[in-house]
Amino acid sequence: MIFRVLDVEVFDMPQVGTDNPSDSRTLMTNLPSSNGEVVHHKFYSLSYREEFEQPEWVAYRLTSQIFSGKHVKRDDNFRSDPLVSTKSASKYDYKRSGYDRGHLVPAGDMNFDKLAMSETFFMSNMSPQIHNFNGGAWRELEEQTRDWVRDFKTINIVSGPILTEKPIDYIGDNDVAVPAGYYKVLMTEGRTPRAIGFIMKHETSDQHLREFMVTVDEVETLTGIDFFKGILDEKEEDRLESYIDKKAWKVNDKRYKMRKEKWNYN
Repeated sequence: MIFRVLDVEVFDMPQVGTDNPSDSRTLMTNLPSSNGEVVHHKFYSLSYREEFEQPEWVAYRLTSQIFSGKHVKRDDNFRSDPLVSTKSASKYDYKRSGYDRGHLVPAGDMNFDKLAMSETFFMSNMSPQIHNFNGGAWRELEEQTRDWVRDFKTINIVSGPILTEKPIDYIGDNDVAVPAGYYKVLMTEGRTPRAIGFIMKHETSDQHLREFMVTVDEVETLTGIDFFKGILDEKEEDRLESYIDKKAWKVNDKRYKMRKEKWNYN
């Protein structure tokens, strides 16, 4: 089913198991708990918190198939999200603020399709980020996650700002909150699923990605969000979310070196 809003085509969430390629590759079957307005785009979902003018989470699912074909060019079409009923932040809120429009669903995760790429530039997918965090530790984690998708074949991904801590700043006419930190949680699929969380302070950092690794339970305690309820049976979910095997999540040390020597200073 297709809805037209302000001349933008917006697709209702496809059912898992259809022939639509987006459903098996980019949509989570069970979404996190929500304290905001849940919005479904074709290639990802989000929960928008009006009081912070950004999402508390974005959720999607990637498979290694996505990265095997041609890639579309980044379009940089930043714009308000017509599906947020209270109206999302504006790109002008960020103008001269000193903060980047930081993607939560990275454009690089959605460069397999023109519409998928375009959807990442809705302002409902943005959070104000210090440039050397956005282009440093956050960038490294985004790129490393794509490597893990190639390794593990399928990963459910949830990312967002930490909104339970006092914001460090507010920007723009809409008072967009600048979060004190960010998180990402990942759960693989297959015979031996694994799960991992990351908690990052909103700052330039020389710490190795391993230093940010935590259990999913720790991220849930900090954010108050239940991330993967219903994807697995309750016993298996509890086991995965309470334990991490850091050795299984191999990190590209050359990329880490690049961040320390270049990205943190660009």
